[in-house]
Amino acid sequence: MLTRLPGYSLPERLWRTLRRWALAWGRIVYLGAVVLVLVLSPSSYTRSARATLARHVYLDTAPILTGFTVLAALLCLVITRIVVVTALSYGLSRYALEMVIRVLVLELIPLTATLFVAMRCTIPAGTQLALLRQSGRFDALRAHGGDPVRMELLPRVAAGVFASITLAALSCVVALVMAYLSVYGFNLAGLPSYTRMFGHVFSPAVTLVFSLKTLFSSLAVALIPTTAGMYDAGEGAVPDSELGGLARMFAVLLLIEVVSLVGNYY
Repeated sequence: MLTRLPGYSLPERLWRTLRRWALAWGRIVYLGAVVLVLVLSPSSYTRSARATLARHVYLDTAPILTGFTVLAALLCLVITRIVVVTALSYGLSRYALEMVIRVLVLELIPLTATLFVAMRCTIPAGTQLALLRQSGRFDALRAHGGDPVRMELLPRVAAGVFASITLAALSCVVALVMAYLSVYGFNLAGLPSYTRMFGHVFSPAVTLVFSLKTLFSSLAVALIPTTAGMYDAGEGAVPDSELGGLARMFAVLLLIEVVSLVGNYY
């Protein structure tokens, strides 16, 4: 949707919207490349930098682990029960568990984990960066020879990626355990057939697609919202960096999901 700017004709609004769109994606690509270089650079891991990184990783991961684990367990329990009961009613009980694992572990739970991290960690981190920039913190760092990207952006992006991958892995384990308990209860009788079915679902190709999907989704939710807080909206533009960052993040997540579905089922 085109932003209504007073005093501009439709072609001018279209041009400004396209320019803002191209500029925003260019900034994301540029900062993503810079962050990748900094992650691979030994100079980014000084003692103070390691302490800052560890603090951000802890603050972005530890406080949400318990709440998200409970949420994932309840979600898995409800969805597993619905799928199993529906499959039994249609005489498809042999496919129920495989369907649960494909729906929960491969698709729904990892996406829920990344969105949870975005809402609780990376979007607030983008707001913090915007406030730091507006308060003059970035200019003060540059005046003393510091780099705002290295000192402020990098720890938040790395913490967001770590939190997203950690929650995705934890939620997948919770989903597998809850699916087993929902069907077989607290006994080991169904463990051999369950492990065989799990191995059938997670073929090497599916495992590769799942790993890449989790990695790129984590990068998207960690980088895009924080990038929006590093820059001004621009001259003559409406200050909608947060909403614009959200829209771009959801667009990338949707694209990743579509590509993963194509890779898994076509």
